[in-house]
Amino acid sequence: MYAELLQTLEQWLFDPLTGKLVLVLVGFTLIIVVTWLLRGTAARYVRDNTTRYKARKVVTFFGYLAAVIFVVLVFSDKLGGFTVAFGVAGAGVAFALQEVISSAAGWMAVSFGGFYKVGDRVQLGGIKGDVIDIGILRTTIMQIGEWVNGDQYNGRIVRVANSFVFKEPVFNYSAEFPFLWDEIMVPIKYGSDYRLARALIERVAEEIVGDYVQPAEQAWVPITKRFLIEAASVRPTTTIIANQNWIEFTLRYVVDYKVRRSTKDRLFTRLLEEIDKSADQVGIAAATLNIEKVAPLEVRLSRS
Repeated sequence: MYAELLQTLEQWLFDPLTGKLVLVLVGFTLIIVVTWLLRGTAARYVRDNTTRYKARKVVTFFGYLAAVIFVVLVFSDKLGGFTVAFGVAGAGVAFALQEVISSAAGWMAVSFGGFYKVGDRVQLGGIKGDVIDIGILRTTIMQIGEWVNGDQYNGRIVRVANSFVFKEPVFNYSAEFPFLWDEIMVPIKYGSDYRLARALIERVAEEIVGDYVQPAEQAWVPITKRFLIEAASVRPTTTIIANQNWIEFTLRYVVDYKVRRSTKDRLFTRLLEEIDKSADQVGIAAATLNIEKVAPLEVRLSRS
């Protein structure tokens, strides 16, 4: 009995397939160790967060690729006889995992097509936020908005399938042009010095957002060379219309996409300060209700 068991064990140990499985196990262990060491080296010596993230992603990807190539090389002599079976099985797997395959294809499109990168602010699959990770199947987004106004984080981390890049538009707030056009409306009451009001608004705009003009112009030049688009003005501009309630001034300006809310706060704060200094020459308008004529009111009293 022991002789038969020993013979069986000897046959199993010296079986070519067993040797290849052991070789694959040793190879996987070696690849995992090398990948782990390279990721640790990147985390230790690369100071920039973006570069460190990309380096770790590249190391992980090549670790997976090396594992797949190693398995193919080890079992290369066995794969020829299973060509038809692999073809039929592959068709079934492709049909069952079409969403997974589509997400992997989306990852390829994102990685090499320039849809977005880590750190960009995007709207993907109806979710708006900052991209904090791009995986093979899903993109991880730190969400903004929803119940929070002003493009602020709401605390939710959302994972969106990469396949959405083929199904819906991808809105990128910070790709080729890392600025946004924004507007504020300032209602000035009738009777104010509207020329002085325009001068106040333009002076405050130059003070708060004037520094964005030069970098925005430099960022816009490559876009006009790459796309068929006009050379749009990035300087702060003020327009005026007169409606039934007040004189409406609209200030249009470019701003960094990450500081829209704080920039509006600074603009309105300085505008109110300047209007208070105008000695009532300029006043903020408010909605009012004027009653021109009161209908006659007839009251009848009767004795019971």
